[in-house]
Amino acid sequence: MGARFAKWRAVITIGDGIPSDFCLRANAHGLARYAALCQEAGIVPIVEPEVLMDGEHTLAVCEDVTNRALKTVFEALAEHRVHLPAIVLKPNMVISGTECANRAGPQEVAEATVRCLTANVPAEVPGIAFLSGGQSAEEATEHLGSMNTLGPQPWKLSFSYGRALQAPALAAWQGKDAQLGDGQQALLKRARLNGLATTGGYATDMESAA
Repeated sequence: MGARFAKWRAVITIGDGIPSDFCLRANAHGLARYAALCQEAGIVPIVEPEVLMDGEHTLAVCEDVTNRALKTVFEALAEHRVHLPAIVLKPNMVISGTECANRAGPQEVAEATVRCLTANVPAEVPGIAFLSGGQSAEEATEHLGSMNTLGPQPWKLSFSYGRALQAPALAAWQGKDAQLGDGQQALLKRARLNGLATTGGYATDMESAA
């Protein structure tokens, strides 16, 4: 349709004493400067501040860091006079660390993520396309679907998954010509289920359906 996009990913790690405020400001400045330059060139910037899942941190810690990160990013976008209706935000979901002993369930993830977005993302932003960030394909779909059952939001909640789309297709295909169709069907299934998740129409029992 003639639209052109670019993407800048800022990676934020949770650990002992990190991320620092300086780290968040430096990453936010880079994202905002990039977004402003994109818009000057007629390109839609995909703004991607990613708080990584790696670690033992709880859902509450991830929510705190994600709140800080998004607040700092949108302050920097405002300072750089970035036109918010012409960006796509690509954030992490608020989720427990991969090594957390008691990982939060889908409803908790959905509520914490929407709470964080509501507190920090202006309504002028048209779309939020989540990254999967190391979640399994099923997890990423279920979390997105749960968010879209929480009621109308000012932004469209969608997906921009990498591994969570590709992994099932690659596992089914295995690089074998005879299994090419299996890989294609796995990709189509994930795309269909994620599409349903964007409208709140996903249910976990759909995973076992043909």
